[in-house]
Amino acid sequence: MKRRSPFLAGVTGGLGSGKSMVCRFLAEMGCALFESDRVAKELQLHDPEVIDGMRALFGAEVYSRDAAGGMVLNRKKIAATVFSSPEKLQALNRLIHPKVYVEFLKAVGDAEKQGIKILVREAAILFESGTNEGLDAVVVVAADEQDRTKRAVQKGMGSPEEVKRRIATQWPQEKLIAMADYVLFNKGSLDELKKETEALYGKLLAAAACDKPPGVRHITSEQHYSG
Repeated sequence: MKRRSPFLAGVTGGLGSGKSMVCRFLAEMGCALFESDRVAKELQLHDPEVIDGMRALFGAEVYSRDAAGGMVLNRKKIAATVFSSPEKLQALNRLIHPKVYVEFLKAVGDAEKQGIKILVREAAILFESGTNEGLDAVVVVAADEQDRTKRAVQKGMGSPEEVKRRIATQWPQEKLIAMADYVLFNKGSLDELKKETEALYGKLLAAAACDKPPGVRHITSEQHYSG
């Protein structure tokens, strides 16, 4: 019996790992892409229930209006709060993730109607939120902490010290690797990362053609990650 379509692949990784670039490459190769973090940000600006919940958690002043009258969220204040308060972070996740999952199910339905072979779900806390359940495979993008810190600083995510504190609040990379079906170790140039992603895409296509998900762990790099 032919397996369902589309094949659902999750892509996750810690701060600065390069997971967004891997997802961008996969989208260029023909995968549909669902960006959980982007959808969450949109919900924070447009969903009335989420907006009310954000105000209850962080205070009404976290929202303001720009010159055009559009809603603006003070994300720096929220980030500073949740990374110093595990309770606030958990409450934020409980508020956002069920709504994001509803949007993901809509994306799955749309992909099925369009005959898309692979739908990639990018999420920063895929395992932590339990939303890996129901996926056919999960890819973890891993990298040395020094490289991750450098990338995050270059993207304006804070000073090296701030980035390291944020990394420390996330699940250890080794734990993510142990739970993954595929691991892509990002240790090189963008060209090298694209080649690794092309190899990964081939494996996902092969898995999508099978009646069963892979069920085994693969390392898609000659430079095996040893922790």
